[in-house]
Amino acid sequence: MSSGYGLNGGPSRCFPFWQEVLACYVVNTSSEDDSGKKKCVPVLEDYYECLHHKKEASRVRALQTAYRKAEAAQPRDNVPPAGAIQNLGLLNKDDDSKAVLGK
Repeated sequence: MSSGYGLNGGPSRCFPFWQEVLACYVVNTSSEDDSGKKKCVPVLEDYYECLHHKKEASRVRALQTAYRKAEAAQPRDNVPPAGAIQNLGLLNKDDDSKAVLGK
C-alpha cells in the first residue's frame, strides 16, 4: 500500500519504492513546471513492479514455456509403463492389497 502501512502494521514491502518516487518528484518538479516527471519514469516502473510483479510473471511464463518445449523435444528414456507404477496402490489395487495383507 502506498500509505506505508502493511497488513500487519509497520511499513509495507513497496513503501521504500514509493518514497523514491516521491523524492524524485520533489527534486525534479515544481508547482510551475512538471517537465521533470519524465526523469522519474524508471523509479515509477520499479514501484509498479513491486506492486504488481508483471515483469517477474512474464519472465516466469517465458521460462516455463522454454522448459516445457525442451522437455517435449527430448522424451525420457527410462519411463516405466503404467502397470509398473504400483507403489501408490492405484493400479492393480487388488494385487497390492493381497500382497500387503498376505491373503
